[in-house]
Amino acid sequence: MTTFAHLPRILFLYGSLRDRSYSRLAAAEAARIISGFGAEIRFFDPRELPIHGSVPDTHPKVQELRELSLWSEGQVWTSPEMHGNITGIMKNQIDWIPLTMGAVRPTQGRTLAVMQVSGGSQSFNAVNTLRILGRWMRMFTIPNQSSVAKAYNEFNEDGTMKDSPYRDRIIDVMEELYKFTLLLREQVDYLTDRYSESPRKLMDNF
Repeated sequence: MTTFAHLPRILFLYGSLRDRSYSRLAAAEAARIISGFGAEIRFFDPRELPIHGSVPDTHPKVQELRELSLWSEGQVWTSPEMHGNITGIMKNQIDWIPLTMGAVRPTQGRTLAVMQVSGGSQSFNAVNTLRILGRWMRMFTIPNQSSVAKAYNEFNEDGTMKDSPYRDRIIDVMEELYKFTLLLREQVDYLTDRYSESPRKLMDNF
């Protein structure tokens, strides 16, 4: 049996504040699944997170979000699709996570899975935007992704997800995220070492 120094640490962000938020329910389902694979999970509650730039970054909710990002080895971003893209709630959370905090990059080298929920037919606009943002944040975004159409039909009254191909896809996504997080865990420093930022630049003749 393989043992690890610690369980893979996965942070979940979701993009809606509604009482029955389908992005939150989808994230909760994904969290239950990846916990079953053996991950440690945490959620960030976006309620009371100020609009980016409206308060100093010392605000408690901003600090909470940044500390969770530093804690994580992988993240799952789940957004509703609204007007053909991610919600402002989702983007606001990502905007508050900087590319750098001194010498530390709170997202660089972390794995990322992207998911979306839609009120209508299946679409991939939100996950495509999340992929762009993940790349910009220097994250390793896994190939698989989830898009749940007509999400209001896909959840039971208790918030759990009904058995369906949509749920099967979320299982696939979480399994892939779990595996990539483990595989990359010991390789992050090597993979994110850049020539332009390294002492090697002083010695090489490129």
